[in-house]
Order: sequence, then C-alpha cells, then structure tokens
Amino acid sequence: MSTPRSQFIVRELHSDEELAECLALERSYLTDHVWQMDVRDDRGEVAVRFRSVRLPRLVEVEYPRDAATLMRLWQQRDCFLVALAEGLILGYINVRIRPGEQGAWVEDLVVNTPFRRHRIGSALLEQAGEQVLASGLRHVMLAVQTKNHPAISFAQANGLVFCGYNDHYYPNQDIAIFFAKNLR
Repeated sequence: MSTPRSQFIVRELHSDEELAECLALERSYLTDHVWQMDVRDDRGEVAVRFRSVRLPRLVEVEYPRDAATLMRLWQQRDCFLVALAEGLILGYINVRIRPGEQGAWVEDLVVNTPFRRHRIGSALLEQAGEQVLASGLRHVMLAVQTKNHPAISFAQANGLVFCGYNDHYYPNQDIAIFFAKNLR
C-alpha cells in the first residue's frame, strides 16, 4: 500500500483520543541485522567499534518502552505530531525540546506497520525539525536500539549521523546508539 505525501498530512496532536490511537499503533519491528559493539581497552587507549552483522533469521523486536512509560513521556511532550490520512493516524513523533543542550531529542517515532517505508517517518521528522528550528535550537538527536536496523537505516537516510552510545540506556539494558543532525 503506497501513501504518497500528497495523501497524508502532518499536524500537531489535537486530543487525548488521538493519544489513545497512537498508543494502539504497532510499535514492534522486524530486523535481520544488528549493530554489534566491540570495546577494546589496550594500555589506556579505548576503542569502540560498531559493525552491522546479519542475523541468521528475521527477528521481531518489541519496542523498548511499554504503554505506561509512553503515556508518562507523552504527558511531558513539547512537540507531538501525527501523520493522518482520511482520519486515520498513520504514525507519530514525540520530541522533547532541551534548550540547555541547544537541541531536541526525538523520544518516539512510530509509523504503523502497513504504512512503513512510504516517507511518513521522514515527513514527521522534517516537520518536527522545522518546529525545533522555530524554537531557536540547532540540532535534533535520536536514540536507537542497536538491534533496530530499520531505524538506523532511516536515521542515516534522513541525514542523521552516529554521534555516541550508552551501554545500558533502555529499561531492558539494551545499548542505545545516538544519531544527530544539525538543522542549520
């Protein structure tokens, strides 16, 4: 199913009912690659290397945040946009603006399974970037699980570059890799 940009709109969230619709979207994903991390500590020199490794089979991975955590994060939202077509929410982005850091963090970016790979996520990210710029900030950052190859590919395709990692970032102790993009 194709959903050209002309057939969906991106706008701010309007109601708690729309939040409930966002919560009902499928957040899990399929992957056949992971970013494997190697750390070497050799006589005071630390080297960290990530490389993409193909898995022996396609794996379904659950989203790293449960519904209760999402609702708590969403109550603190600064920028929450939805993509809609014919009254149906196709996806959403939740962005936290952090003026002290001169940037914003994409807390969540989800496109419902049947609508993935149709530039909906890109449109959400682009519109959020415009709002971040309008707030006077200069960059946007995104944290991704090392096993979320689709999101890593998405980040790179949208001009975000690798800028760091956190070894136990998620509640399940998964590694997060960080991507950033300067908006100016």
